Amino acid sequence: MTAQQNFVIRRTFLIPLGILLALSVLLFAVILIKGEPLAKVVILGVIILPVAGFFAESAVRRFRVSAEEVRVDKLFRQKSLPIEQITAVDTVLVKKRAFLTISTEEDFIILSNAYANFPVLVHTLLQRVPPAAISEETRQMAVSPPSKSTDIISCWLAVILLAFILYIQLMAGR
Repeated sequence: MTAQQNFVIRRTFLIPLGILLALSVLLFAVILIKGEPLAKVVILGVIILPVAGFFAESAVRRFRVSAEEVRVDKLFRQKSLPIEQITAVDTVLVKKRAFLTISTEEDFIILSNAYANFPVLVHTLLQRVPPAAISEETRQMAVSPPSKSTDIISCWLAVILLAFILYIQLMAGR
């Protein structure tokens, strides 16, 4: 068993999210250059901020499992739980979305199946935490961890829609 394993958010999700952000910024530049109404600029600016924040948060998010601790690194913060203090590993399944809650007496970490290699993540985690901490639902979910692709499909559809809007905006007034 390796000393530490690292897991990141799936690149198949980050790529279309990054493209969506880039297209949003490009559209923002186009509407500024074309002198569009202030309301349009403000609305697009308000849309860009959460997309940029979500992309940045997702791009830097890491889950690390070692013999001593589990740790989540997020944008501007991190949280770790010592393995020996973990009292519960629970699962909540909502359609194809899986959430793992890793708890100690005083703190917790929540993970979703948005991580790449989620089955390996679950297997690695369950090998290292105290067996008594693992719920029966988590053991059952670990047999066949769900994979979710609707977020990726939705993001690609948003990319296509925004590319179409950008095309229309560029062609307007020609």
